[in-house]
Amino acid sequence: MSTAEESAFHAVHSVGASLLHPRDVLLGVQAAGVQLPVCDHYSGVELRMRKSLQLQAEMTQEFGTCVFDVTLDCEDGARVGGEVEHAALVTELALHAAPDARVAARVHPVDHPSFQADIATIAGQAASRLVHIMVPKVESLADVVLAEQALIQAGAHNLPLHVLIESPAAVHRAFEIAAHPRVQSLSFGLMDFVSAHGGAIPSHGMGALGQFTHPLVVRAKLEISSACHAHGKVPAHCVVTEFNDVQVMRAAAARAANEFGYTRMWSIHPAQIRPILEAMAPDEADIELACTIVLAAQAADWAPISYQGQLHDRASYRYFWHIIERAHHTGRVLPPEIKMYFQLH
Repeated sequence: MSTAEESAFHAVHSVGASLLHPRDVLLGVQAAGVQLPVCDHYSGVELRMRKSLQLQAEMTQEFGTCVFDVTLDCEDGARVGGEVEHAALVTELALHAAPDARVAARVHPVDHPSFQADIATIAGQAASRLVHIMVPKVESLADVVLAEQALIQAGAHNLPLHVLIESPAAVHRAFEIAAHPRVQSLSFGLMDFVSAHGGAIPSHGMGALGQFTHPLVVRAKLEISSACHAHGKVPAHCVVTEFNDVQVMRAAAARAANEFGYTRMWSIHPAQIRPILEAMAPDEADIELACTIVLAAQAADWAPISYQGQLHDRASYRYFWHIIERAHHTGRVLPPEIKMYFQLH
């Protein structure tokens, strides 16, 4: 621990209400809510899965925190007829990942013949090394219940579920699905959603630009995001297939975050990870202001304060604390007295 961090540690552990962590003071029962990296990186080919885990370790060292999850993919990664072998490979990679790695697995849909075997193998053997199981093509709450029962049978009693919403019917039930206690995050499956409309949505609705303007796609994105925020879950935005165009990728991630309320986004190529981090991170001015307000609030034992002629109380403190959390999860530099909070929890 550096001298600056030691000073910050003692400052945080001074007298009064400042003993309390901002999450405990500001979020109450929500303090146990979900905090996830803003990027979820998918790979299903063995070489790419291994490279993804190595890249995660390298970037964790670079940023001082894990800035993206690696989801090992069975649904799109396994060859037809090779599902059992692929599940075994995913299990092996999860078990031998670095101790601080954040590894997840996407299994087959609940109605696929390999679903139960995927769960039995992967969750049954590697639950302690996984951060979640992603279930694709969830249509209803009943699918979530089936997935939960499979996890329980495999002995993975506490492993969270992430679900992929990919049809109009699933969008209709998004609030019900998000309310399930085992569900931690909802993701939007853009291409399957567009395809499910039988040609009623033109192909540009799957593009990096059209997906933000076609009314049916926009409605689906907003429903999923709203359902997540209503139940304290994490909305994860869909992939952008134009992975060679960094500007398009960054613009799509920024729109997802700033206009649609998504706090997490999929990556399907290593070149997409940094643009997602950059686009979903707060800007430096917002980070500086948030740190200033939260530290002033702590010094006032979380009573209302006046800063630059504006009144701030716990409502604005809560907002600024969320800015700080997002800065941390995107690897932004934070002052030692703020950084200490993430070493305490």
